[in-house]
Amino acid sequence: MKIPTVLFALLILFCLALTFDANSSFASSQNAKLQPNTLCTKDERVIFACALNRPSKVVSVCASKDLTRERGYLQYRFGVPTNVELEFPKERTGTQGKFDYSHYFRAQVDLTEINFKIEGVEYSVVDDYNGEEKPPQTSQGVTINWPGTDKKEVRYTCRTKPKTDYLDLQAVLSPEQQ
Repeated sequence: MKIPTVLFALLILFCLALTFDANSSFASSQNAKLQPNTLCTKDERVIFACALNRPSKVVSVCASKDLTRERGYLQYRFGVPTNVELEFPKERTGTQGKFDYSHYFRAQVDLTEINFKIEGVEYSVVDDYNGEEKPPQTSQGVTINWPGTDKKEVRYTCRTKPKTDYLDLQAVLSPEQQ
């Protein structure tokens, strides 16, 4: 018995729809554990998170809720909710010593950076505002630098204002060493 072409096409579309629903429910169950627009789980504190312009990824700095200088953890994550491409550090012990935090504030200027290195590559999560410029300038996202090489610095900017919570990071992380 031959199935008419239109009926066959509808059957294929129906099967694809069932497959898509199964996959999307799996992805949404994975995403249900994350806070919206971040790579931080619901039981973590969001230090910094935003969706990037290009590539279409998310950058997050997540912390345990009990983060202090002596306990808890801090992690940088980059990717999408279903595929975190970079998580630093992998282990969640002693993470406070792997990050530097700097904050400069005065009238019309607010500059915040969280810095770390992975195998000589320098990463900076930035959240800067300069109201003295006309128009005021903001820079929020991630900068990656390969010192001592010919590679050019790469900047990924946030699509929208990031979600931030820098409260007590000065006390938890050592100040940036110059």
